[in-house]
Amino acid sequence: MKRLFFVFACLIPLVMQAQTLKTDVLVIGNGDGAYSAAFQSFKSGVKTILLTQKEQLTLENKPQRLLPFYQSFLKRETENAKSLNLPKPKKDKKNPPKIAVDSTLLLNVINNSVYSEIKRSGNGWEAKLNKDVSIRAKVLVMADAPDKLIAALKISALNPAKLGHLNYAENIYRTSIASNTATGADFLSLYNLLIPDQENLIYISANSFETGPAAGATAAYAAFFDTKTSLANLKRIQGELLSYKHALMPFEDISPVDSNWLAIQKVGITGIIKAELKQGKAFFNPEKEVSYDEIKQPIKDYYYKAQIWFDDHQNVPINLENTVAMVSYVGNKSADATKNELQKKWNKSYKFSSMYDLKKVLTRREFAVIINDYLKPFDDVNVDKTGRVIR
Repeated sequence: MKRLFFVFACLIPLVMQAQTLKTDVLVIGNGDGAYSAAFQSFKSGVKTILLTQKEQLTLENKPQRLLPFYQSFLKRETENAKSLNLPKPKKDKKNPPKIAVDSTLLLNVINNSVYSEIKRSGNGWEAKLNKDVSIRAKVLVMADAPDKLIAALKISALNPAKLGHLNYAENIYRTSIASNTATGADFLSLYNLLIPDQENLIYISANSFETGPAAGATAAYAAFFDTKTSLANLKRIQGELLSYKHALMPFEDISPVDSNWLAIQKVGITGIIKAELKQGKAFFNPEKEVSYDEIKQPIKDYYYKAQIWFDDHQNVPINLENTVAMVSYVGNKSADATKNELQKKWNKSYKFSSMYDLKKVLTRREFAVIINDYLKPFDDVNVDKTGRVIR
């Protein structure tokens, strides 16, 4: 989706007519949530405007863990050097000032500008900055106090998207589009981000850095495909975020620089291998040996043929030989060919530190990588809004 976004979005000029700025996604806010949402929206390939009510971004007093992100953001804004400067209102209404924007710049920032009104405009939104200038957008991401928005929608309250605690009693974790390990094993479901009866509107907390990229990618999806946020494609958004190294599962012991990070994230979100929840944190335990009992039912839930295989192989060790037999049977592959492929990939592609040994009981890391590569449960199997597997 990332490449498709970029190719097509660059072909569409940012239209400026009179005093109306047109964009795909408008992000309003001053905090970490607004910046991370705007940055992800632009990286996902749609025209994005970030509207702040403060001066130019500086790196003073930024949290150390967020400093690399803010350095990238400031570099982008500085290199462009073309953030939208609002024209001063002129009395000559016959010749209103023109605003020119480079259409190749997908991210534009309007700093130190207060909006006087925000309202629906067709299927999208319009924010009035003054009597002469307004911004129209397909999707609005609000990471600011929503008072004016609440008044425009004529509702009593609006609650920002919140992360929930990871647990395996329910399957909703499979719909995750963001995670947080800073405060514990928390995740954000796509369906907690969407606001019932409020299309193309996303509301996140001002300083929620973790939910910002999820909000940006979801907004970008709706804008690019010219659809409603309620019709957002979970798998496409999850895949987009993973491609930018945004974790979907809050594994405390798996770093984004881990060579198997992507496979572990994908298998982790299926629940085929579950994290150990301890003191409010989630541990994948990648070097722990995988057991028959922990993977039997989850794999049967995903694949009909797995039920036959496990019935025929009761309580066998989950070594490499049996794992090859299982994935070959379920995936209709040649066991001998799979063994030869795995032997070549073991250390070179997978970066495993162990030796290739058919009798070796696999670690959770090794099992996750093989399952991801040969059965592709995350990529090929869909889930519904509750996380239930759709076969």
